[in-house]
Amino acid sequence: MESLILTTGWLGIFSPLALGAIGSMLGVGRGGMAAAGAMLEVESGYGRFVGVAAMPSSQTIYGIVVMLTLNRAVTVANSPGLFVLGALTGVALLVSAMVQGSACAASINTSKSKPEVFGISIAPAAVIEGFAVFVFVFALVLADAIPK
Repeated sequence: MESLILTTGWLGIFSPLALGAIGSMLGVGRGGMAAAGAMLEVESGYGRFVGVAAMPSSQTIYGIVVMLTLNRAVTVANSPGLFVLGALTGVALLVSAMVQGSACAASINTSKSKPEVFGISIAPAAVIEGFAVFVFVFALVLADAIPK
């Protein structure tokens, strides 16, 4: 039983990175497909499409930092906290990256036909990024409460 409890602690430590990276892959893939399609329809401005498509990659960076913050000796006393904080942070990063990828794809699809709305069209993706930052910051704050 003790080994199962310790295993959940280790899962909690790695979850923010693993789940954040999976979300980033899916989100950037979604945005990248929209960017590739848009490049077939426009004559210039390719860089902005690629830049917008890459926005969901930040969730992997947040996951790395949270993982490093949670990294400590795993004990029976701290495993539940590590698991819950790490897993919930990872799920939030996963979902935010996926949804942000869809928002980026919508921005790309909109701005290829109407370039003047490019700046405002990425606002929803930026708001989603803000929610990912909230999760990131509060995970760092709560990590200090988990026994070392």
